[in-house]
Amino acid sequence: MIDLAKKRVMLTGGAGFLGSYVAEKLKARGCKDIFIPRKADYNLVEADAVKRAFADSRPDVVIHLAAKVGGIGANRENPGSFFYDNLMMGAQLMEQARLNGVEKFVALGTICAYPKFAPVPFKEEDLWNGYPEETNAPYGLAKKMLLVQSQAYRQQYGFNSIYLLPVNLYGPRDNFDPASSHVIPALIKKCVEAVSSGAKEITVWGTGKATREFLYVEDCAEAIVLATEKYNSPDPVNIGAGFEITIKDLVELIAKLTGFTGKLVWDSSKPDGQPRRMLDTSKAQKEFGFESQNGFEKGLKNTILWYKSVS
Repeated sequence: MIDLAKKRVMLTGGAGFLGSYVAEKLKARGCKDIFIPRKADYNLVEADAVKRAFADSRPDVVIHLAAKVGGIGANRENPGSFFYDNLMMGAQLMEQARLNGVEKFVALGTICAYPKFAPVPFKEEDLWNGYPEETNAPYGLAKKMLLVQSQAYRQQYGFNSIYLLPVNLYGPRDNFDPASSHVIPALIKKCVEAVSSGAKEITVWGTGKATREFLYVEDCAEAIVLATEKYNSPDPVNIGAGFEITIKDLVELIAKLTGFTGKLVWDSSKPDGQPRRMLDTSKAQKEFGFESQNGFEKGLKNTILWYKSVS
């Protein structure tokens, strides 16, 4: 087990949604030396910036959370940059970590890396049994290359890199920008604004039939830190809550919790994305004792309260 209180940690994406919670969890463990490379100072897509980040921080451990992300719309409009930016960040960070003698590298993948028609619940061994869902395949595959790199570097160099696959996250501090937000913040924003403006209906993408699994962001942060401390194997590990909800039920629940009583209009010309998503989370429990602690309705209420407090 790694004692993080005694380590220098580089936390990429540490100023972001998930990263801010991981930073808090690290501090709670007594970790005082946390380096967060800000994009304005270190554009991690560029090799020179990555080298500078390592020279400036000399980390013992790297937790790589930085990513170019977005919902279905953002993925459809930016497949090239989503692929390139995520691939270059990951590949260069891991290579520099190896060259700089980093003790451990924690790479974050994505549920978008799974095949479009993977059996539900998704098991880690199904990861390579098909092509990802088309709308986010470039992003999913770029992040999947981190697993290939992790395992190749372990094999050739004995480099300790682990790979975690979190499900869709939500919670306070999420991105509520309609151009790039994921489904939960997008729906919360729509419903809260409809209530305040007195709108009689809201339009929702897709048919409502697709299913998703969601993990409260603070739970995910705890899983990442537990894995950093305790997990040292080459095999990927799912990080999730182990439940499935249809988008229709999700929309109705958010409408109820925000007090929106108007009509829900489904725009079926818009894509549903992957038909079903739910992870088998047994491995994380077995390998490093992770189980999600926050119930879905409680987590949604927290998120809605936070959004109302800042909007």
